[in-house]
Amino acid sequence: MQWPIRPFISALLGTIIALCLVPDIGQAQAPTDSSATTEQSCSFGMAKGDPTHQCQVPIPDGCVIAHFPGTKKPWTTVSKAGRTFCTFEDKTTDWKTRITGQCTRCDSNQCTGQFMVRFDCSKP
Repeated sequence: MQWPIRPFISALLGTIIALCLVPDIGQAQAPTDSSATTEQSCSFGMAKGDPTHQCQVPIPDGCVIAHFPGTKKPWTTVSKAGRTFCTFEDKTTDWKTRITGQCTRCDSNQCTGQFMVRFDCSKP
């Protein structure tokens, strides 16, 4: 018994050509009116009963806080896990030289807090 190799190669070639013609749809493009940003973060873990915990988000040299597109609000993300409440600390955060994230007492087996800030480093 002999394999019919010619139809197999023909079908394989057709598949390869078809795949080469598929447009690349996985690329995201930034809006033209936005500047490039970089992100810095701080995070920590807590055990049940641990008191309020804080961390400092480092500010890269030569960078300024990026604003959420279309607003004057700092571009930030706060995430947490467990029974705690996390926010940026108003008294120790000036958004120019110091950024402090804070989570309240951990009331579950474990808690985590993560504070992310986006910066614009495109200006000389």
